[in-house]
Amino acid sequence: MVHSMTAFARVEQASAHGTLSWELRSVNHRYLEPQLRLPEALRDLEGAVRETLRQGLSRGKVECTLRFAEEAAGQALQVDQARATQLVAAAEIVAGLIQQPGPLNPLEVLAWPGVLVAASVDQQALNSAALNLFKQAMAELKNGRGREGAELAKLLNERLDSIQDEVLALRELVPQMLAGQRQKILARCAEMQVDLDPQRLEQELLLLAQKSDVAEELDRLSTHVSEVRRVLKAGGAAGRRLDFLMQELNREANTLGSKAFDTRSTQAAINLKVLIEQMREQVQNIE
Repeated sequence: MVHSMTAFARVEQASAHGTLSWELRSVNHRYLEPQLRLPEALRDLEGAVRETLRQGLSRGKVECTLRFAEEAAGQALQVDQARATQLVAAAEIVAGLIQQPGPLNPLEVLAWPGVLVAASVDQQALNSAALNLFKQAMAELKNGRGREGAELAKLLNERLDSIQDEVLALRELVPQMLAGQRQKILARCAEMQVDLDPQRLEQELLLLAQKSDVAEELDRLSTHVSEVRRVLKAGGAAGRRLDFLMQELNREANTLGSKAFDTRSTQAAINLKVLIEQMREQVQNIE
C-alpha cells in the first residue's frame, strides 16, 4: 500500500497532573522535516519524538504540537516561607524610606514570583505519558496517510486504465493512418501531374513511414504503465520512483506528439499528456 503525505491526527489524555494533547499535521515535502512545538517543561522529549518520527515516516513536513494543561484543582497551595519573609523584610525597608507608607497587602506578596510554589510533578512519569501518547498520535496519523494513499492509488489506476485505452486505440489506428497518408501523397502527385520514378517514390514513402512509426513509443508507454502498477501494488516509500516514472511517461507522450501526422494521433498525444499531468499532481502527495 502507498501512503499519502497529507493527514491530521489529534489525541488527548487526562492524568492526575493535567491533560496532555498532541496535534500532528502532515503535508507533502521532498524529505522528512519535523517541526516540534513543546512546552518548556517537556522539552526533553524532543530527541525521542524526532526518533519516533524517523522510524515511522520517510517523507513529509510534519508539525507536532504538544499541549499540557496542568490540573490545579484539588492541589494544596504551598508557600515558600523563606522567600515570603525576605520579600516582607525588603518591603519594610522600602516603607522606612517613605513618609506615609501604605499597608502591605498579603495578596500582593503571594503574587510575587516564587512565593507560591506549585506541587511537585513526577517529571519522568509525565514524560513517559507524553511519549506514549505521541506514539498513539503517530499510529492515527499513519492510518490517515494510509487511507488517503489508498484513494490516491485508486485515482492513479483509473488514469492508467485511460492511458492504456489511448495506447491500444492508437496502435490500431496507426496502420490506417499510414495508409491514408500514403494515399494523400499519391493523390497530390497525380494532381500535380509529376512524373516520378516509382522506385524512388516507394523509397520516400517508406522513409516517411519510418519517421512516423510510433510503435516504439507505444511499447514504452505500455511498459511504463505496467511498472507504475507494480510500484503501486508493492507500496512502501514509492513517491520518488513514481515521480520518475511520470517523467518517463511524459517523455514518450512528447515524442508521440512530435511524430504526429494525423489529427487523431495529435489528439491522442494531447489526451495522454493531460492524463499524465493529472497523475503527476497526485504523485506529489505520495510518500
